[in-house]
Amino acid sequence: MINILEVNETNKMIEQEMLDVRTITLGISLLDCCDTDLDRLNTRIYEKICRTAKDLVRVGKEIELEYGIPIVNKRISVTPIALVGGQACHSPEDFVTIAQTLDRAAKEVGVNFLGGYSALVSKGMTKAERDLILSIPQAMASTERICSSVNIGSTKTGINMDAVKLMGEIVLKTAEATKDQNSLGCAKLVIFCNAPDDNPFMAGAFHGVTEGDAVINVGVSGPGVVKHALEAVRGKNFEVLCETVKKTAFKVTRMGQLVALEASERLGIPFGIVDLSLAPTPSVGDSVAEILEEMGLESVGAPGTTAALALLNDQVKKGGVMASSFVGGLSGAFIPVSEDQGMIDAVNRGALTIEKLEAMTSVCSVGLDMIAIPGKTPATTIAGIIADEAAIGMINQKTTAVRLIPVIGKDVGDVVEFGGLLGYAPVQPVNKFSCADFINRGGRIPAPIHSFKN
Repeated sequence: MINILEVNETNKMIEQEMLDVRTITLGISLLDCCDTDLDRLNTRIYEKICRTAKDLVRVGKEIELEYGIPIVNKRISVTPIALVGGQACHSPEDFVTIAQTLDRAAKEVGVNFLGGYSALVSKGMTKAERDLILSIPQAMASTERICSSVNIGSTKTGINMDAVKLMGEIVLKTAEATKDQNSLGCAKLVIFCNAPDDNPFMAGAFHGVTEGDAVINVGVSGPGVVKHALEAVRGKNFEVLCETVKKTAFKVTRMGQLVALEASERLGIPFGIVDLSLAPTPSVGDSVAEILEEMGLESVGAPGTTAALALLNDQVKKGGVMASSFVGGLSGAFIPVSEDQGMIDAVNRGALTIEKLEAMTSVCSVGLDMIAIPGKTPATTIAGIIADEAAIGMINQKTTAVRLIPVIGKDVGDVVEFGGLLGYAPVQPVNKFSCADFINRGGRIPAPIHSFKN
């Protein structure tokens, strides 16, 4: 039985501590849209998305009003387009037409982002997958709401280094294609290792082939709530600290479960998972960095940062899995630089480097996220960073990702504005030593020995 104290506590979390549902993401399978004719394929894709998602935004707003719970984003994820367009697309330009169709559909139904302009190439690439990857710069430049992702490795298959090299080049070309917008296209492109099929968060969301025809996935967030809870136990031992994070994550996840079930019932679409990631925003008081500093760090990046993040991630998961039987996606703590004011401040004061961020990714939800780097960074260096992050994911059997933004015309010390939830970021230095000979070897890094479990 819910009592008035719990109601008041939740209201306080929403009104004063920035608790929200970060996204309701409707996953839609487009496999039944496949066709050998490109025009028919585009028509089928547009019609299915508009038909399936026609009530998504309306239902989200109704739930917001009835329960007083902010739902920041309503989004769509679709089957990886490299699979959907394989029969009809014979060139990168053909795939761009699908990106533009997806963009029109996203605008029609009113969602802010649509993910799934994706390819899964952890072991090898078909011609269709290569064509989609080659189309990404033009697709990102010619659309507003489309997000792209490429999975280049996994614990079971190893790392496709040919794809890693290609993605280093594609990131730079995407930056160049959108240089008039501070290379914003790269903010909508993420490169994964061990990408999950049910992630509701952009830019990496896609509707996995193991999913049904349509599904509702919800991503919750509450860095401000966790920070406020930790303020009450300042100076207490780690047992108290862990219990506090765990209990708070439980409450946040219960709210997400409520929203997910309501949306599922009203839309008549099955409920999938709750992703209980702590996702920050550029707003003051909505920062993962501030949680870590509340634990006792002078600044994020100080010695102890990776241990503090590991503790936070683990306790968030432990609390969340008790609150919902269907926890999935990424679930943990995001550490994007441009989207977290505390991370930005730490970079500006010299406490946080890309190398320290990489170490932190070994224990957090995803990886190197929303990091602005000099536009003159070589493609092989970008590929090397992608390979390093993929190796962390492959060996540790976890999801890792890279969302780097080489901002054309900008250098270390410049500040780049992306706007909205994407925030702003200082341009960070990258290691100047070359890894070109390593990247240019080509081929595949084999799966680790502990992947053989059959």
